Amino acid sequence: MKTIVLDQPRQLSVVDRPVPRAPGPGDALVRVHRIGICGTDLHAYQGNQPFFTYPRVLGHELGVEVVEVAGRPGNIDGIHAGDRCAVEPYLSCGTCIACRSGKTNCCVRLEVLGVHADGGMRELIAVPVRALHRSDTLSLDQLALVEPLCVGAHAVARASIEAGERVLVIGAGPIGLSVVQFASLAGAKVLVMDVNRERLEFAREHFQVDAVIESGDGGIERVKALTDGDMPAVVFDATGNQRSMTAAFDLPAHGGRLVFVGLFQGDVTFHDPAAHRRELTLLCSRNATATDFRRVIRLLEAGRIVTSQWISHRVRFGDDVVGGFPQWLDPQSRFIKAVIDV
Repeated sequence: MKTIVLDQPRQLSVVDRPVPRAPGPGDALVRVHRIGICGTDLHAYQGNQPFFTYPRVLGHELGVEVVEVAGRPGNIDGIHAGDRCAVEPYLSCGTCIACRSGKTNCCVRLEVLGVHADGGMRELIAVPVRALHRSDTLSLDQLALVEPLCVGAHAVARASIEAGERVLVIGAGPIGLSVVQFASLAGAKVLVMDVNRERLEFAREHFQVDAVIESGDGGIERVKALTDGDMPAVVFDATGNQRSMTAAFDLPAHGGRLVFVGLFQGDVTFHDPAAHRRELTLLCSRNATATDFRRVIRLLEAGRIVTSQWISHRVRFGDDVVGGFPQWLDPQSRFIKAVIDV
């Protein structure tokens, strides 16, 4: 079975591994057809992804087809052989305090496919049936995009946005743009900030945001002007950049919320009197839940989320993937989302 392994930073190899055994109770064997590449994969490739160990099979954004369910054709939890599914790649224990309260996304013993456990950058993989989310109408491309969309949906749900609120999203990469989509669905007036002009123009063209702001000198004054001096009620930082996350504390309005969607491998500090004076609420958003997956699939099926603009690069499974990673890191590549056809 062809498998792509990240042996160490910046070193991918295509190897042959045994086909997985027949799935045990509660598991399904699935054939991987599409693999999405996101910032997590690129950070792991560069060697700066938190909670990551090498060697590792990447791949957590998956569009799959069910081959076998627990040693028989089906069905378990409504999943049958032949079903096309998105994969919820967060393997939770089901018993810890987070799982008992429905917060499986931050399970005490959480393992994420492609990060803590080998993922789907291979032809076949066994996964828990409960991790499969079926759709009879979505394409395999759309199914591979469900997971990153869920990350944005979960972050916006954490913020409890009210219609008409002004929202600032910092970082116009795939996760930031996912936040933009769901903040807009919630009825927010959305501003987007980034250092990359091309990404800002992409956000303006494809996501109908209210305004875009180039980071740097004058950025805060621009945000202030666009919010009539109030500043945004909610600020999402999707950069994973320490400097940006530290500066983000100055951007929410009095009584506002700051949501960290991106993750930085280190400390982020803030000036306590300034945060206290405004009674800021700080929220961290990690991964997503089964509820998010079901909601995103319903929205996709209803046509309320358009995905045609997401895929900027497409490669075939194999050596093209090995050569693709260095290219996708080049800012000139205009990378938004790569999809691998298996």
